[in-house]
Amino acid sequence: MNQTQSKLFSKDFTLVVIGQIISLFGNAGVRFVLPLYLLNQTGSSVLYGLVTACAFIPTILMSPIGGIVADRVNKRNIMVVLDFFTAGVILGFSFLMGSVNLLVLMTVTLMILYGIAGAYQPSVQASVPALVEKEHFMAANSVINTISSLASLLGPVLGGILYSAYGLKPVLWICSVCFLVSAVMEIFIKIPFVKKENGEESNTNIRTMIKSDFAESIAFIRKEKPAIGKGMLVICSINLFLASMIIVGLPYMITEVLPFDSALANRLCGYAEGALAAGGLAGGISAGIFAGKLTIRKAGYLIIAAGCCVLPMGIVPVFSSSGMVNYMVIIVCCFGCMVCSTIFTVQMMSFVQAETPAHLIGKVIAVIFTISMCAQPVGNALYGVLFALCKGFEFAVILFAAVVSIGIAVWAKKVFGNF
Repeated sequence: MNQTQSKLFSKDFTLVVIGQIISLFGNAGVRFVLPLYLLNQTGSSVLYGLVTACAFIPTILMSPIGGIVADRVNKRNIMVVLDFFTAGVILGFSFLMGSVNLLVLMTVTLMILYGIAGAYQPSVQASVPALVEKEHFMAANSVINTISSLASLLGPVLGGILYSAYGLKPVLWICSVCFLVSAVMEIFIKIPFVKKENGEESNTNIRTMIKSDFAESIAFIRKEKPAIGKGMLVICSINLFLASMIIVGLPYMITEVLPFDSALANRLCGYAEGALAAGGLAGGISAGIFAGKLTIRKAGYLIIAAGCCVLPMGIVPVFSSSGMVNYMVIIVCCFGCMVCSTIFTVQMMSFVQAETPAHLIGKVIAVIFTISMCAQPVGNALYGVLFALCKGFEFAVILFAAVVSIGIAVWAKKVFGNF
């Protein structure tokens, strides 16, 4: 580690951060407007849940590949290529709109975009140990999460305003430009990389390589660091019952249940997504400020708090029919939930990076992403159906998610307390 990397904000880490701001802004915008456009066109929570569920499948499949590639290829090159490709996919969607079946085009496009994200994120996370020293891991992850939250804050808010005023295509064009600018900027990043000299590996096909690396990562988690595996199960459970409810329920409640006209509902939905991102931003900043005081053993309390934040979203509609009152409750609850979950995410990622050898980091992070995200498509499809079945009693679905999540959190508290 050279002298220029002894501080947190070296030139290369700074370029990674700026590239992430631009790229994630485009990512947040396009991921917000595409599913919202589908929901506006169909009004179906079932279709919305199924399409978003399908979109997560490539992420699950591509994360292991992304982790394997991140350990074998210069991470900078991965970021550059995938950002250029993403810009092309979004432009392709904008040109095919109106000439191809919307449901098919939307599903395929979202699957490609989520697959790219699955391959992209292991490279970003695995680049942190190469650019900063171990004592800066918590701060560096806090910065990455804060940037992600900041982009997610601006993306949906501005995307919702532009979408309600000008329609879908201008938003897609702006997002494409974001990815192009990010890709060009990332070309100038220098991430330390030593190509593996392994004669046998060059003759190994990709399928065998994936199987071998996946097995190596699983063996490391099971035998050497079972604490990582337990944390992974907690994340799976929270994704299934809490995160999926928010992903499906937030836009459905605001655009289809609360008594707002379409244009206002789209803008309010953007603001609500912004509140989620603002909570993530506040959580990321808090994780950085209190990095020295946060311990993985107390992480369970954060999940309990996140579950409790959801309760008012299910309770208030029983006593109030005011659309704006219920909307404000949703905003506040989502903000609080994201503060807690973001701090928890930073803690878990820092714990994994600190406990994993450098040659396994990319693969282990990919395995964690893959397994923890397996619950996401199941949860999205589940809540799409539940909201449709409980039409008129949507608060019951939210209460169900809150109660189950709190139960999981109590179990998680015991798990993390033993680390």
